[in-house]
Amino acid sequence: MDTSKLKGHGAMIGAEFLWGVSAPLGKIILTGGMTPLLLTDCRMIGGAILFWILSFFMKNEQVEPKDLLNMFFASLFGIVINQCCFVWGLSLTSPVNASIITTSLPILTMVMAAIVLHEPVTKLKVGGVFLGAIGALILIIGSSTGNTGGASTGDALVICAQLSFTCYLVFFKKLIGKYSPVTLMKWMFTYASICVIPFTYGEWIAMDWQNAAPDVLWGAVAFVVGPTFLSYLLLPLGQKNLRPTVTAMYNYVQPIVATLVAVWAGIGRFTLANGIAIILVFTGVFLVTRSKSRKQLEEEGGEEAIK
Repeated sequence: MDTSKLKGHGAMIGAEFLWGVSAPLGKIILTGGMTPLLLTDCRMIGGAILFWILSFFMKNEQVEPKDLLNMFFASLFGIVINQCCFVWGLSLTSPVNASIITTSLPILTMVMAAIVLHEPVTKLKVGGVFLGAIGALILIIGSSTGNTGGASTGDALVICAQLSFTCYLVFFKKLIGKYSPVTLMKWMFTYASICVIPFTYGEWIAMDWQNAAPDVLWGAVAFVVGPTFLSYLLLPLGQKNLRPTVTAMYNYVQPIVATLVAVWAGIGRFTLANGIAIILVFTGVFLVTRSKSRKQLEEEGGEEAIK
């Protein structure tokens, strides 16, 4: 495996690890009085500030005017619609339902990449995606407390969030590979902040900042730095060096991280089913990684694919 792909896999593992630990961290913040919408707003504004600060210490990169427009639409699909629909949907449905629906991301990405980018849907790729899905579902269902009910509207919103991020992974792959992660994200988070601030102004006014618990304030800072700034800094590195389906497969790592964090914190236990699920997930990632791209198939003269 070449160095670029190793960087891509390392970046995706790092990003998904940070997103995996965001669940317990977010619970502390939300139970302390901050609303989901306000936390999302803090992520976007805080992310924009941190990426702009980092850009001052790096070589200035000129962005073509047409790409500034493309970055606006990338921010809509990759940040604004994705995060807002997920948070809104999560408030209407159960965490278990939402977690199960998020496992659809690699499947949606595989289908859309086949339609838009003409990536082959090989048997190896299909097998890897569904093997990973089975592993993720074992973890999610095994950690549920029996609360599997949820409003259909919330479920639909979570699906919209996955579709939105799928569009970002597939339609903006060339844009992602053209600029550095810092340049890309400073503009995307800036656009995202501009989009949401008019709708969240009342949330900022209503929040009792002076009497907020230190755990809530420091938790929000940690949420912005870790699962937002660092994760979105790593995400473009993964997207730049890996195919969209491979990138999406790492979505299955999140429930693994959540399970391990729960065990470490003493609020969960590691079972044989957990071990089997983890093996299935990483086997699925390996199979998708080993599946051949359109370029490889063209060079080899073709390979039987599932149409």
